[in-house]
Amino acid sequence: MPAIPVDVVVIGAGQAGLSAAYHLRRRGFVPLGSSADDAPTFVVLDAEARSGGAWQHRWATLRMGTVNGIHELPGYAVPPADPLSPSREVLPDYFAEYEARFDLRVHRPVRVRAVRREDDDPHGRLRVAAEDAGRPVTWSARYVINATGTWRKPFWPTYPGQASFAGRQLHVHDYRSAEEFRGQRVVIVGAGVSAIQLLDEISQVTDTLWVARAEPQWGAKAFDTAARIEAIAGVEERVRQGLPPGSVVSVTGAHWSPWAQAANDRGALVWHPMFTAIEADGVRMPDGTLEPADVILWATGFRADIAHLAPLGLRTAAGGVRVRDTRATDEPRLFLIGYGPSQSTIGANRAGRDAVRAIVRDRTAATV
Repeated sequence: MPAIPVDVVVIGAGQAGLSAAYHLRRRGFVPLGSSADDAPTFVVLDAEARSGGAWQHRWATLRMGTVNGIHELPGYAVPPADPLSPSREVLPDYFAEYEARFDLRVHRPVRVRAVRREDDDPHGRLRVAAEDAGRPVTWSARYVINATGTWRKPFWPTYPGQASFAGRQLHVHDYRSAEEFRGQRVVIVGAGVSAIQLLDEISQVTDTLWVARAEPQWGAKAFDTAARIEAIAGVEERVRQGLPPGSVVSVTGAHWSPWAQAANDRGALVWHPMFTAIEADGVRMPDGTLEPADVILWATGFRADIAHLAPLGLRTAAGGVRVRDTRATDEPRLFLIGYGPSQSTIGANRAGRDAVRAIVRDRTAATV
């Protein structure tokens, strides 16, 4: 089957991907198949069955009043919502309205399997191989904007004895409600935003033990927009060097969010050092004691979902991809947004804009 020619392929329709599609529209690009004869084209591919990106998979008790850092998409504000409404209901509807309002024509469910170079020409095209509802399809693109995020790649650390645990282990990715743990002892692993949110929630219904590799250093200021911008700047240098993106907490430290304060007030926000091993009935602590556990909840973050980019050979020895100002340093036809410094919702919007600006500059320079 011949590849479908297109100027830009956007992979992913979460915050970053929709931002990129919006800015492509603003710069005169049109969805593939539009009637405009001379306009440059784009196509947005999304692996999900419906709009909403990762938001549609969040736990039901993550509500609009407590979700961390929603930032509206460019050009259309989030409609007013009850603070008690589940974010997984409000935000997917908002994303769907956004796609329709700007006629972005997202193709779904499309799972991209590989991105590779068509030939040795550094100014040639990239080939995007995918499955569209199980059928193979390929696009031939001048540029690829990768916006696949991290949701499909939960990170599970490994510890001695992990397979012997008689209770339940789950990742934040699979968390649904604190009620399912009522009457059980839950070990919560991690020091990020999700770990503290779920510690607050679960500790209201049952006994918890909070462990993390390092004791959080609680900042005096709230984790506001300025703090998020600081986090973005801190991660940016890592991806320039080709290092794996660091977490927000590793850059900025912990901040006193409402859920952290609530857990602290109840006496649940008590840090314990990371256990050294897992046994059938609990976790073995550094001092040799056994802490009983029925559940281990791994709030240990996510990794970039970029396995489909492997044919391009961009991973460094350190395990990351070198990126500067959203552009892959070692493959200028590829942009990574929602990666590294643009993982936050604020950063994702800016990254979508910046990637499109760079593409427009390239096209302008090529015609001069």
